[in-house]
This record gives sequence, C-alpha cells and structure tokens, in this order.
Amino acid sequence: MSDETEFESTNFKVFVGTLVHSTWDIPMVILKNKVIGIKGRKIVFIEEAVKLDELQSLWKFSINNVCLLSDSQFLMPGLVDTHIHASQYVYTGTALDLGLLEWLEKYTFPIESTFKDLKFAEHAYTKAVHRVVKSGTTTACYFATIHLQGTIKLCQIISDVGQRALVGKVNMDCNSPDFYQEDSTDSIQDTERFVETLLNQGNANLIPVLTPRFALTCTPKLMSALGEIAASHNLPIQSHLGESKGELDAVRSMHPGYDSYSDVYDKCGLLTSRTIMAHCIYLTEDELNLLKTRGVGVSHCPNSNTSIRSGLMDARDMLDRGIKLGLGTDVSGGYHPSMLDAMRQAIQVSNIVSFEHHEGENYKPLDYREVFRLATLGGSQVLNLEDKIGNFEVGKEFDALLVNFEALDSPFDVFERDTLEDKIQKFIFLGDDRNIEEVYVAGKNITCNNKLHCKLH
Repeated sequence: MSDETEFESTNFKVFVGTLVHSTWDIPMVILKNKVIGIKGRKIVFIEEAVKLDELQSLWKFSINNVCLLSDSQFLMPGLVDTHIHASQYVYTGTALDLGLLEWLEKYTFPIESTFKDLKFAEHAYTKAVHRVVKSGTTTACYFATIHLQGTIKLCQIISDVGQRALVGKVNMDCNSPDFYQEDSTDSIQDTERFVETLLNQGNANLIPVLTPRFALTCTPKLMSALGEIAASHNLPIQSHLGESKGELDAVRSMHPGYDSYSDVYDKCGLLTSRTIMAHCIYLTEDELNLLKTRGVGVSHCPNSNTSIRSGLMDARDMLDRGIKLGLGTDVSGGYHPSMLDAMRQAIQVSNIVSFEHHEGENYKPLDYREVFRLATLGGSQVLNLEDKIGNFEVGKEFDALLVNFEALDSPFDVFERDTLEDKIQKFIFLGDDRNIEEVYVAGKNITCNNKLHCKLH
C-alpha cells in the first residue's frame, strides 16, 4: 500500500448501526441499520447497512476502519451550547442566592477579575473545557473575561482539546467595579488584537465572537466600535438581552434616548443575522419583530433563568414566530455544564409556562424530541453553523456522540419492554457523561478518556 493510499485509509471512519438526528421537518429521526462514512472532517455517505461491502469497494476504505455499534449504542449529533461563561465554571453550583444584578456585583465581577492571573486562568479554563467536552458539548459559544491574554489562553486550550467554539473577549467600559472595568480605547484595541490573533491562527474550529457584556456595562461608543469590527470581518456577536426586570429598568435609565433595550443594540450595529442574544425573556412585540427581521438568534437558558430568578422564557412563542432558537447552559447562572440538563430544564420551564400563562388555551409545551433538535440543529442555526454541523447530512462535518444506554455504571436502567425511542428518551431525561463513550469533532475523536468502546468489524 502506498503512503498516499495508507493515509486515505486511516483518514476514513465508518460506523454501522443506529443514527439519531433532527431535520427541520422532523425533530427526531431514528435511522436503524445504517452505515455512515466519514472522510477527514466530512460525512461522505449515509446508506443502508447492507451496502457495506459495496461501499468498501467504492470508497477503498479498510475493514479495520469499520465500527459495528451494538444494539445498546447509537450515534447522535454533538450538542451545541449557545451561551456559556467559561470563566464562571469555577463557582458553578454555588452563589445562587441573588438576582441578576446583585449576583454580578457580589460574585461574578470579583471572580472574573482574578483571570488577570494567567496561571489561574489556564487552570480554570482547562477544567472547564474538559468538563464541557466530557458532557457531550462539541460546540460551545464561550464568554471569557475582559483580559486579552487570558482569552487567548482559553482559545489555546480549546484548540488543544479539539472542541469547536466561538470565543469572545468580554467588553465592559462603564457601570462596573474599578477592579474590573476597561478604558473604551483599550477595550477596542484589545478586541482587535484578539480577533487578529485568532483569525491568523487559521483554526477552522475556532471563531472569534464580538462580546459586549450587555448594554449596562458598555457605552454606545464601545458597542458601536464592536459593531464595526464585526461588520469588517463578518463575525458573530453575542450579548445578553431582556434577562431580568431590574436590568430592563436600569437600561431604560442609562439609555433614555432609545426606543427599547433591543434598540440600543440595533442602533449600535449589533443586531445582525450573526448575533446571538441570550435570555430574551422580557421583550415587547416590537422587539420580537426586530429580532426576527434582523435574523438574530436567541439562546434559551432555562436553568439560569430559574436559578437566579430572572423569569420564564416562552420558547414555544419564539419558535412560532420563526425566531432562531437554541439552548444554553449559561454557566454559572445555570448550575450545570451539561446540555442534557439544559434540555430537561427547557421542558420543565415550557410546562410551567403552559399552565401558568396559557391555562385553558391550546398551548403545546416543548417535548423531548423538540429539545433534542434545539440542542443540536437549532443551536447550529443560532451560531450560523447549520450548513456545517447540527445533523447527519452528506457534506456536513462529523460532530457526533457515541452513546451507550447500557454503559458501565449508567445512571439509568433499560428493560426488555423498552422500545428504542424509550431508551433514547431515558437518555435525554436520565443520562449523563457515563453514557457518552466517544466525542467527535470534525471527524476527530476528542474523547478525554480515549478508550475503544466498539467492536471492530
């Protein structure tokens, strides 16, 4: 075998078994007895399993590259976290006794300020990224902190692990403590340096995202400059919008010349088809129409919204309006770094909305199939990556999880009476990282515990 042929062979991965993914028409599609082929980063075929020999002859891959999934295993698209603060991972699961604005002042700003220490930043970010990947998140949209070098360090760690990510250097030039606030000019210059640094690295899995924290901690001058940087490089933008009632009152007071909270961002050039806005609980009809018109994506963070008592976002209404919608963990306002938790919390919040705000109406709460789509294909659309990831289609990149219902020490049990869909539903409601045996990004196995969990054909 020539060196070139040997490379082609080892660059091929083939799985035979059950695939579970979403389409825009059907929230959960279960495909049994399929064979999926991955060459390099991309999916090159999805066929019936009986065609394996024919495909091997056509594509010239080695039988050693074929993985036969057991009856207890399936492949699904990687999970997409559309809103997570990597720097807040250090206090996840604590500090949940205050509402948003007080929570930021007492806990968030002091802790984020410590990321000026590069050694501490490296330690914390390493733990955060490994935990998030272990939990099955193949793509994350991260907030870092205001510190340029710390944010670059986060990108290095993500790159070393192999995760796909959008990463933002946070911007804050007003209404922040003296120990955690930037000068406007310095903030803009550091952001430009960060964008340049990341783009020059040429890592296809890493995208810089412009990150004004929110309209309370950024002047219009700074936000407008960030909008211009985003436009000049065609980059995404992320921030927070309409998270709490106290926040809304403060924005009205700080920005009296604007029609609404959303209008502040819009006038600064920050509402585009590549914008991701987290929360969006308290929006007027005009604001919702503006988001739809601009093509803004919304990150629904149900754990955070209930944990720090911000409110209940109506995900069904967002979907009915045709607004792009995905899920976020919002660590550490949300106390769990797993997107499985975000899926469960989204169902619970939707159930609460249904009986608190729509009693007697024909209102359909989200179900497990719909949150599965929000956590995969929906999230990819919010991050403007739906042409690249989100489900299993020929030509897309292979971001996937190998899940086992009966993994060692699985947190749930299956029974003979359970259908395949029952088992998938149990994984969504009861499963955790113990069921996630392998994690793939762009065709590469990035599993932290890199064991072989399938039988080779």
